[in-house]
Amino acid sequence: MSIKLEHVVLASPEQMEFIIEGMRNPMNSWEKSDSEYVTAGYDIVGFDLGESDHSLMRRLSNAGTDHRKFMRMMPVYVRITAPLYWWKEFDTYKIGVVANSCSTMHKIAEKEFEWGDFSTEHLIRVRDSHLGDTVPTLVFDSVIRGLNFWRNRYLKTKSKDDWWQMIQLLPSSYNQTRNVMMNYEVLANIYKSRRGHKLDEWRDFCKWIEELPYSELITTDYWRY
Repeated sequence: MSIKLEHVVLASPEQMEFIIEGMRNPMNSWEKSDSEYVTAGYDIVGFDLGESDHSLMRRLSNAGTDHRKFMRMMPVYVRITAPLYWWKEFDTYKIGVVANSCSTMHKIAEKEFEWGDFSTEHLIRVRDSHLGDTVPTLVFDSVIRGLNFWRNRYLKTKSKDDWWQMIQLLPSSYNQTRNVMMNYEVLANIYKSRRGHKLDEWRDFCKWIEELPYSELITTDYWRY
């Protein structure tokens, strides 16, 4: 597994109306707004972004961060499962990001370690008639066996020393899940700097950005050339 993005929650119709109202505050141009709710009976079931509002969004987005403050008000919630080496880079994005993570410290011994708990898709898996799997898969298999040895000891002893063996043996390819709140401005910064990154996880993340509603506010400038 490289990266998994699921349970995406975006701005509600009421939030979008509020965001557009604020976007038009500087020029007092509220009467030019042409967006409207999509309704089913008395229920609001969606939001139809009007051409005039969309055009203004595009112009402000292209004008730069000082002018597109409305993008900071467009929330994106997503549940991400990714290896620790990717989270280490993601954690550079502090402003406009809130996350609740599954606790490695508290839950590391919750279950037996398996290959599927790690991102190992790029490990070389060569078969040898005498040795079977060769390095680095042999090395990683021994790490998993070591983690499970100390896990079993810890479950019996509850010794902090045994717990430390798991914590400090744990590879950075271990997958952690976090529920993350961001906004479109954060995503624009990520897309600008990470879309051509060597890590598969970043390229997949940027492809996910491209699939979001109104992603053209983020991506159009980069596909123009």
